[in-house]
Amino acid sequence: MIGVLSAAALTGPDASLPLSAPGFDADGNLAAVLPRQPRTVRDTGLDARLVTALVIKTLHADGKAPLSRLTGRLRLSVSVLREVLQALVGAQQAEVAYSGDSDLDVHYQLTALGQRAAGEYLAESRYVGPAPVTLAAWRAVVTRQSQRQPDAARVTRTELDALLDGDGLASAIREQIGAALHSGRPLLLYGPSGSGKTTLARKLARLRQDPIAVPYAVLVNHEIIALHDLALHPVPLHARALEERRSSDARWALSQRPLVHVGPELARDMLELRSDPGSGVLRAPPHILANNGLLVVDDLGCQRVPPGELLHRWLGALEAGQDHVTVSGGPTHALPFDVSLVLVTSLAPDAVLDDACLRRIGYRIPVGPLSEHSYRALLRRQARLRRIDLDDSAIAFLIEHLHRRTGRALLAAYPHELLGRIADFAGYTGQAPRCDVDGLTRAWCSLFGEGDAA
Repeated sequence: MIGVLSAAALTGPDASLPLSAPGFDADGNLAAVLPRQPRTVRDTGLDARLVTALVIKTLHADGKAPLSRLTGRLRLSVSVLREVLQALVGAQQAEVAYSGDSDLDVHYQLTALGQRAAGEYLAESRYVGPAPVTLAAWRAVVTRQSQRQPDAARVTRTELDALLDGDGLASAIREQIGAALHSGRPLLLYGPSGSGKTTLARKLARLRQDPIAVPYAVLVNHEIIALHDLALHPVPLHARALEERRSSDARWALSQRPLVHVGPELARDMLELRSDPGSGVLRAPPHILANNGLLVVDDLGCQRVPPGELLHRWLGALEAGQDHVTVSGGPTHALPFDVSLVLVTSLAPDAVLDDACLRRIGYRIPVGPLSEHSYRALLRRQARLRRIDLDDSAIAFLIEHLHRRTGRALLAAYPHELLGRIADFAGYTGQAPRCDVDGLTRAWCSLFGEGDAA
């Protein structure tokens, strides 16, 4: 959401990739999201030797394998596999082990020559799985799906109001969030712990649920990088049928825009590629997995990498459209980097970042205590969602006695926490939960200590 990336220049097979924006057409149907299916080895953009190696290693792992299993394992079309298998049969490295009534009901297995070739290929790389896409193809699709494109849909007031309905945020705060999202620039939410900043940041991922294409793996300078993570790239429920289209390249998975959340655990080594000897691939760092989605950095200033160092790197990478990531003891690779960046901190912004960083962050928005009216409304809403009976006298007691006398601010985290503890105590005693004076006092004391409710 920061600036506009220029489309990567493509040559060869990748030049046919559609660059139209994904989403829905005028009739509400899904438009084309996944790239077109390659019909030949050349169409894949991959070297024929790499495709051959993947087929041989898969046959080595599976033994006798039907053509349908090979297409599922390698995510390649039948026509591409037939091209490779015919060459292997001609070279006496594979043979037909079984042939049924249809052209698809064919089983293949390696010969002794093929087994020997498999050993040589496995010595080079242990990777067995979906055929990768090229870096050029991945870069083009990331650009096409970017929310920074001039014609990309922008968040509307109606959408944001619907998302934040019942959260109790002041209208001025909503206006700032809306302007920040419209601008596409990085956003910093700051305020006291418990004010709801993290919940708010993660909620913003719900604003764009249009499907995107994510490659299972990508080939970068003769190395395979795993990209698809089902936990981060769930299949959109309304678009499952699109995966089954015969015209689509099965090397790409259909996904919702990802939400990647990193916190204090983030360290320098987590920003780079990680070698996985067992699978024979490189694992992408979390910020690269967030491509075309939302990247939330929680508790900024508490990471195991200085916040200024982290932000200068990422802000520069966003402006360039790519980040340079390294393999320990190995080369550096320039990978696409296109995310909506939301930063969250309980510290004062100028205590976390220098002036140069702060100038490059589009919007710095304070998220503080709620108004009394908003706090009451939030408590009522959450009690209704939890199906907990709520006494009006309990609300007055909570605000006027527990909060006012103890000096604790009306923070958005408290209704959820207090109602959860009321439900815990009720469940333990086998009673129906009820938010009354006694229940609130018990919940408050368990949260803050006995003396805090005096």
